[in-house]
Amino acid sequence: MGTMTAAERRAHAKVEFDSYLASCASRHVLDRLADKWVTLVLCALGDHGSAMRYSEVARQVAGVSQKMLTQTLRALERDGLVSRTVTPTVPVTVDYALTPLGESLLEVVRRLKRWADGHVHQILAARDEFDARG
Repeated sequence: MGTMTAAERRAHAKVEFDSYLASCASRHVLDRLADKWVTLVLCALGDHGSAMRYSEVARQVAGVSQKMLTQTLRALERDGLVSRTVTPTVPVTVDYALTPLGESLLEVVRRLKRWADGHVHQILAARDEFDARG
């Protein structure tokens, strides 16, 4: 393949990262972000304003199992959204914090959480109405 013009590169990039396509890498990012635990963990870390220990995150995000919280934190660390710092104390201290990339996502997920909190009654009413129609 020869050199591409700027327009050809843009067109190629658009196809390469079109989340409507099954093979698109950005679809995997959207899949991660659509997880409720991801949203809640990111908001908890952002609301705290500093690094949090695992137990603090677990207390803040009520209802998350130990297994799911561990998987969520690992996935966020793998994606570069959360950093994990281990301090060699007895017992070992592990802190989690948002990375700059995680910080850049924070306001988006905060808005999503606020929207859910502010519209939950409308959603529940719509569900009741739908279910009543049978």
